[in-house]
Amino acid sequence: PKSRMEKLREGLPAKRELKKMLPLALMFFCILFNYTVLCDTKDVLVVTSGGAEVIPFLKTYVTLPAAIGFTVVYSNMVNSMSSSKVFFTILAGFTAFFGSFAALVYPNIGLLHPTASAAWLASHLPAGFAPIIAMFKYWTFGVFYVFAQLWGSVVVSLLFWGFANEVCSVAEAKRWYPLFGMLANVALIFSGQFVKQVSRMRGNLAAGVDPWGFSLKILMSAVVVMAGVVMGTYRHMQKNVLTDPECVPASMERKTKKKKGPKMSMGESMKYLAKSSYIRNLAFLVIAYGMSINIVEVTWKGKLKEAFPNANDYSHFMGSFSSATGAVTLTMMVVGRWILNRFGWGVASLVTPAMLGITGIGFFSLILFKDFFAPITASLGVSPLMMAVLVGAVQNILSKASKYSLFDPCKETAYIPLDQEMRTKGKAAIDVIGNPLGKSGGSFIQQLAIVAFGSLSASTPALGTVLFGIIALWVKASRDLAVEFEEKAGAMAKAEAEEPNPEPATGATASS
Repeated sequence: PKSRMEKLREGLPAKRELKKMLPLALMFFCILFNYTVLCDTKDVLVVTSGGAEVIPFLKTYVTLPAAIGFTVVYSNMVNSMSSSKVFFTILAGFTAFFGSFAALVYPNIGLLHPTASAAWLASHLPAGFAPIIAMFKYWTFGVFYVFAQLWGSVVVSLLFWGFANEVCSVAEAKRWYPLFGMLANVALIFSGQFVKQVSRMRGNLAAGVDPWGFSLKILMSAVVVMAGVVMGTYRHMQKNVLTDPECVPASMERKTKKKKGPKMSMGESMKYLAKSSYIRNLAFLVIAYGMSINIVEVTWKGKLKEAFPNANDYSHFMGSFSSATGAVTLTMMVVGRWILNRFGWGVASLVTPAMLGITGIGFFSLILFKDFFAPITASLGVSPLMMAVLVGAVQNILSKASKYSLFDPCKETAYIPLDQEMRTKGKAAIDVIGNPLGKSGGSFIQQLAIVAFGSLSASTPALGTVLFGIIALWVKASRDLAVEFEEKAGAMAKAEAEEPNPEPATGATASS
């Protein structure tokens, strides 16, 4: 029998895996740190200026078209540039925008925002046009909102996970994705505390200094620095990791190499992807999550603005919210890794819709039966408004923790057995378009409900019904996809085991 020490050594990761996975974890940490800061900042800019009512319009009529446009550009970039050039070009563009927004755009919003024109429109148009007028008035904040949203779809989902899926096998993904996701989600705690500390600095500022402008410069400086770390780490992996045959075996190198032959146009790629039930089910998972989370999130943010109308107070609360999300996610990551390895992809993929459904029941019940819960709220010494804010925060924290710990690892693992064309362009279509499509779809449903029932609160029962209908379809798509995934993953593992191990190439993988 093996000793405890021998069993412990067998359980430890190999050095070749650490050489690859630790830099990936560092990249994910920095990218997610930025994502949290940007999400908190975009909400402060938009909600405290135009109100939470602007968000559905931004997601439907600005973010979604921007995502579609980016996907077209990305498809052309993939056809004409190496993957490393695509990575650096896109990330450098995002970094330049966020740096220039704090240094150049925000200090001049008095000149850039058409305040007089917006006031004239408000006096001549019905009150229902208020969100559209706010979008026009605070257009620079809207542009920031779109770039921050695209950071999640493009940098997190497309660039990082696309790169990770190229260099990892299915077995490594199941073992490492939840684990280094857990380590990287410490970024949520760090970034949340960072946002809170920056918000507190306003108390020491001299008279006449714009507190939020000062905070914004520090926040965006941190974003620029973290983006630089990501680019440096990616460069290190290109030069020192992906050229090591032990880190990227020949069987995986074949997976990363692009096939020779004619490149597919964007239209041809979409037709190719649409024929695959695998891609359709995977796309529905992403769209269903976006629609579900958006249906409850906008209502919560409206309550949040009522409770914290000041920009720095709002930012301080969002910092606490992000830290709490990170702490819960760390716990969920441990549980998620166990679920994925113990019960497999199919069970793990069902946890997030189950979590959204359960927490959604609690959130909507508090709103629909507020008179019933009023005595309980009073006995706790909390106002009904603050209780709605706190329950909504718990709902969002648990939903996002399950997304980070299980939904994302399952989704990314599902791309690995696919061929190069389907993995690269399918991922672009699903993550860059599918994510905002889901959120804008949820926003569009809210808009229809408001028109039909007269207000967001009056439409809550209908929205709750739609939410649980979407979750039911989500569960069906997950079950169907689980069957196909296990077939493809099994075929891929069998092919790698049967094929001989040829002489490994050296530099091709890094630039493919």
